[in-house]
Amino acid sequence: MMGRVVIVGAVQTRYEPRKAHQAINELVYEVVAGLLKQTGVRMQEIDSMVTASQDAWDGKTISSMSVNEVVGAYLKSEAKVAADGIQALIYGAARILAGAFDYTLIVAHCKESEGQPDEITKVMFDPFCERPLGLNDAVAAGLQARRYISVAGIDSRALALVSQKNHRSAKRNPLAQRSGDYSLDEILAAPSFADPLTELMAGPRSDGACALLLASAEKAAAFGDRAVCIAGMGNSTDSYWTDRDLSEAEALRQAAQRAYTKAGISPDQVDVAEISARYAHEELLYGEALGLWKREELSALLAEKNPLRKRTKVNPSGGPITGNPTTVAGLARVAEGYLQLAQLAGDRQVPGAQVAVAHGASGVCGQSQSVVILRRGNA
Repeated sequence: MMGRVVIVGAVQTRYEPRKAHQAINELVYEVVAGLLKQTGVRMQEIDSMVTASQDAWDGKTISSMSVNEVVGAYLKSEAKVAADGIQALIYGAARILAGAFDYTLIVAHCKESEGQPDEITKVMFDPFCERPLGLNDAVAAGLQARRYISVAGIDSRALALVSQKNHRSAKRNPLAQRSGDYSLDEILAAPSFADPLTELMAGPRSDGACALLLASAEKAAAFGDRAVCIAGMGNSTDSYWTDRDLSEAEALRQAAQRAYTKAGISPDQVDVAEISARYAHEELLYGEALGLWKREELSALLAEKNPLRKRTKVNPSGGPITGNPTTVAGLARVAEGYLQLAQLAGDRQVPGAQVAVAHGASGVCGQSQSVVILRRGNA
């Protein structure tokens, strides 16, 4: 696969609690126009578009209809993915791998401020037994966090360390919604989100969009150092949340292994990992499933001044815990990985980064998992 699908540009909006000044199509126009300007590619040259959005969050059926003209899809090949944006990227890469297109535009958007998160996320649960109990994404996250820290032999302070690290990293990211030098006591004393998670251990509701342009290796040759290769991809879906151990992420383990195998690398070769962890415990759980550390190493890693560092820099952008909306979070991880390898990450740049792993998750307690391995250059 390496060298056959290449990312040649990536643009994100700033992530904010409420973008009342922009309608959805205006939000998407911002990133698409920015991407065309960044890459120098004309809309007429792009014949393939894959968008990611969800009807429940947009408040309309066929949510992609709001943005089709904005992404240039009129009388062209357009597809929609009603899932995390990283799955739209995998679909778009497959279109280029099939030899059908030279360019594919990938766009994800969501305005969580315009929906009712508790009611919307309830639809993931069984309508007869579980929804009447008030189950939603937040409650499930709290249950998973409690299960994970119990099995891993850690406590809420470990979750606070993860939150602290990411909010400090986000200070170097001008697109981050929330950042700061929070003390561990401040994080632990923040209002409860869903026990044992506090509000500073959970990503805030957010509005934003992200766009990437994929190209064939032939087209990407003209982009020089701004070309970043998709070296491997993997996807897996786990059992429903009541049929698996929530302290494990087997689907992610499978997806990661597929991606590493296709890329021909091992986890210890990864320089940057952008993990789609909206909740603090997810970064620990998902990093383990990605092979970046072992569970028995957690206590020692968390005791270090720079927790979870090892060889790989984890979430230098701050990650979704600092603010990325549903549907956009996974694609934003790919965008951040691209910026790192193209040496365009500004103050959050990891020196010498050559290989990045980008991760996306969706569904109850991370039921669906996707991994993309990026390598610097069109090689």
